[in-house]
Amino acid sequence: MIPTIGLALTNTWWAVGSWWILSGLAVSGLFVLGHDASHNALLDSRKANRVVAQVCMGPSVHVESAWDLGHNRIHHGYTTRQGFDFVWHPLTVAEYTALSPLKQLRHRFEWSWLGSGAYFLREVWWLKMWRFNAPGKRHDEIVRDKVVLGSALVALIAASVVLGALTGGVANAIWMPIKLLVVPFLLFTQIIGWTVYIHHVAPDIRWWTRREWTQFHGQMDSTTILNTPRIVNFLWFHNIFVHVPHHVDARIPFHKLPRAAAAIAAAYPDTVRVSTYSFRKYLRDARACKLYDFEAATWLPYPTSK
Repeated sequence: MIPTIGLALTNTWWAVGSWWILSGLAVSGLFVLGHDASHNALLDSRKANRVVAQVCMGPSVHVESAWDLGHNRIHHGYTTRQGFDFVWHPLTVAEYTALSPLKQLRHRFEWSWLGSGAYFLREVWWLKMWRFNAPGKRHDEIVRDKVVLGSALVALIAASVVLGALTGGVANAIWMPIKLLVVPFLLFTQIIGWTVYIHHVAPDIRWWTRREWTQFHGQMDSTTILNTPRIVNFLWFHNIFVHVPHHVDARIPFHKLPRAAAAIAAAYPDTVRVSTYSFRKYLRDARACKLYDFEAATWLPYPTSK
C-alpha cells in the first residue's frame, strides 16, 4: 500500500523508479504469503487460509482456485515429470526444431536470463490460469473467482484513470494506471518467474521420464535450497528459497522451513542440494539450460545451424 501511495504522489523519475522496485517486491512478498496460505500452511483454519490466499494473490491478479489446481495439485504432485509438470518444462531438440521460426525466437527469449518474467506471464499466468477452463467440479469455482477478480481489476483501473485525470488531465489519466498497476505487476512476474526458474532449472537438476519419475525424485532430487540475503528473505521472500522441505510437505509453515531443511539434509546428505545464490551462476545456468534430453538425462544448448 505504501509504495502505491508513493507512486501516486510523485512523477520524479528516480522516486518513481524506487517505488516501482518496492512495489514489485511488495506484490511478490504478498504473493508468497498467498502461496503459503493456498497450501494451508499459513493458518490453522482452511477457510481462513483460503481468504488470505485470495486477498494476498489479488495484487498479482492470480486466480487462487486456478492456482490451487495448477500449482498445488499438478506442479507439486508431479514435479519435474515429463509431460505432467508444466512449470519450466523443457523442450527436446526435436520439439524445438519443429517450432516455427517465430516460436523459436520466443523460446530463445523466454529461456534467456532476462526472459523468466515473459515466460511466467505467458505460460503460467495467462495460459494456465486466465485462459484455462477447468473441467468438472472446479469449473464453476474458477469462473466465479475470475469474474470477481476481473471486476476488482476493472474497478482499480477505472479509479486510477479518474485519479490521473483529476490530477493531470488526459496524459496523466493514461499514465496513472500504467504507473500504479501495470509496471509493478510486470516487475512481479519477472521476480516470480526468476524465482521458480532457479528452483527447478540448473545443469545438475534433472527432469524425469514418466517411467523413471517418483515422488522422491521430483521432490528431493529435482529441488533446491538456496541461501539468499537475510533482509531480502525476511521482508519479501519468507523462506521460499528453502524449497526442498516445501516440496516434501507443502503444509510446513514458512518459519519452520529452515529447521525442516536441516533435518532433511541430515537424513539425506548426498541428495539435498544446498548452495548460496549467485547471479553469475544464474547467468551460467541460463546459458547452459535451453533444451533437454530425457533419455540421457541432460540439459542441452540450442542446436547449431547447419
